[in-house]
Amino acid sequence: MNTRFRRTAGLVAAAAVLPLTLTACADDSDESGKSDSSNTASAQAPKDTEDMGGGSGSMAQPFGPACSSVPENGAGSFDGMAKDPVATAASNNPALSTLVTAVKKAGLVDTLNNANGVTVFAPTNDAFEKLPKDTLDAVLADKEKLTQILTYHVVGQKLTPKSLENGSFDTLETSKVMTSGSNESYTVNDSAKVVCGNVRTANANVYIIDTVLMPTS
Repeated sequence: MNTRFRRTAGLVAAAAVLPLTLTACADDSDESGKSDSSNTASAQAPKDTEDMGGGSGSMAQPFGPACSSVPENGAGSFDGMAKDPVATAASNNPALSTLVTAVKKAGLVDTLNNANGVTVFAPTNDAFEKLPKDTLDAVLADKEKLTQILTYHVVGQKLTPKSLENGSFDTLETSKVMTSGSNESYTVNDSAKVVCGNVRTANANVYIIDTVLMPTS
């Protein structure tokens, strides 16, 4: 019980300090980059564009087969999601309703919405349905385990498609996720396929995936 308590406390503490940690990281990055860091949003926009690499206009847009199901207008459209922080944006996408339910159960809505410059690998409803029902029900009922899994889907920096070609990234959960691929075909941990990538929200880049990622720790 002592080990389980310490792990729970550690995960909750990590989630609580995420906004402060990521903000500090973003500030350090600004100081080492552009001399004018007074307007983070203005400085960040051109950086994201430059990071697309190769000057490819198509890569600056969301891509993947599942993107066709995103509404053209309204809060759930790409333009609408770009105006909202990531948890709010996800709640406007019907294909991510199970993820949103899980985020609420774990108490991570404010943590994700207040984070500064993150990447979220967002499993679809179909991804959660791949899990046996009893397993999914058990995870949703276990806040410690749920927090561990969800924070494994969050990387503390904005990743561009170019970053995913051969990447290894620390997650909030502290384990690493591995990415590979090229053009508009990417996988995470050699199992989850990106079905709609490079989706922008007000504070995050989102890659919608077809499989729930499981941390190894």
